[in-house]
Amino acid sequence: MFHKFIIAAAALAAASPVCAQVAPSPHAVAPRSGRAVVEDVRKLVRENYVVPERRAAIDTVLAKGIASGRYDGIDSAELAQRVTEDMASVAHDKHLNLRFDPRAPAAPRHGPGPGGPGPGDPAAEEAQARSNNYGVVDLRVLPGNVRVMTYNGFIWTGPESARALDQAMEFLKGGDAAIIDLRANGGGSPEAVRHIASYFVPPNTLLVTFHMRSDPPTTSSTGPAAPAAGMWPKDKPVYVLTSGRTASAAEEFSSHVAGFHFATLVGETTAGAGYRNEIVPIEGGFALSVSVGRPELPNGRGDWEAKGVAPEVAVPVDQALSKALQLAYGRLGVGAPGPRKTDYAWMAAAQGALVSPAALARPVDAYAGRFGVRVVSVEGQKLVYRRDGGVSSALLPIGPDLFALDADPLTHIRFIAEGGAVTGFELQRSDGSSVMQPRGPAPAQ
Repeated sequence: MFHKFIIAAAALAAASPVCAQVAPSPHAVAPRSGRAVVEDVRKLVRENYVVPERRAAIDTVLAKGIASGRYDGIDSAELAQRVTEDMASVAHDKHLNLRFDPRAPAAPRHGPGPGGPGPGDPAAEEAQARSNNYGVVDLRVLPGNVRVMTYNGFIWTGPESARALDQAMEFLKGGDAAIIDLRANGGGSPEAVRHIASYFVPPNTLLVTFHMRSDPPTTSSTGPAAPAAGMWPKDKPVYVLTSGRTASAAEEFSSHVAGFHFATLVGETTAGAGYRNEIVPIEGGFALSVSVGRPELPNGRGDWEAKGVAPEVAVPVDQALSKALQLAYGRLGVGAPGPRKTDYAWMAAAQGALVSPAALARPVDAYAGRFGVRVVSVEGQKLVYRRDGGVSSALLPIGPDLFALDADPLTHIRFIAEGGAVTGFELQRSDGSSVMQPRGPAPAQ
């Protein structure tokens, strides 16, 4: 099963029409004519491409390129790019591309099974997966005990991957809310998808059906029993962050979020790379990524190819985490006891200001100045607060003259104005305490 991770990782590198090229190998690669390379591509597409009715259009555009001389007299990198562009013009498939890779084997291998592409060195692949912690690259605890997992690949090698994911899920379950960040996740193995989904979706639930070439369909379902650590607590909200780089298996997982409603998708529509692909070496140092299978979601929901998975809460990718935190704090504040309810409200306000800052009552320069032992300055059209000898914190606008401290969202600064001019501020804390600070020089030592 491990080769599925390698396939999907390669697909991520090829998620845009422009081919990603690799550094030349120290070993020489015998050059081939562009026409010969493209003939191999045509054969592989005719024999393997997932949508039979689209094969003729791909073949025709490549044949026209050969006839016109479009693939003659150019270097290998340019050839790969032109072939990819031509196929994309009719297939619109982000998994279908040609890359120039001098490290690829010297002879083509067509299709799966005996004599076809398979896994590489298992030990090396396991070592690579382990070095990336099987895709779990970061685990954090944020204020309010909101726990975040940055998951950059649905990497699956078997028990070691399962152990890493179980440990990550146990970490997340220790929070009051959880965020799974898939914004840089280009996909991987359906096995990893199934493993994580089993924490949220009941046992023996169909997740997806795969149609591979003309083979009988195969299915992926949650296992016969819940994970040993137990299902996800229904009272703990989960948010999944997505972007245009969220692709392939990461889109499958996003589709399950949307279909089974166990979390809230926040961010941007995913890449729309739904087909299953395989990487086939072509003589001359080339590698063709060809789509050989397609997914089918249950209950007539189709797939995500070419359209992606739309988020429930749409925000620019760089604001997705802040928006998810704002939603989490708002959700956690419901029913919380008085002091804690205030804390959640203040933390939500600070995150909301990062997504959509409030309009100010006056120009930013009007707030700048010294206020005793505290200084407010303008840096890049933003206000920064610092106490003498302390650390700086951005001031986040949450009202016309009201700001939250980015470094301490349970502290607010409310500026006071007389006659249109700022004369001081009140430093407020969520526990109800406050300090008045007039504008003016620092007190004498």
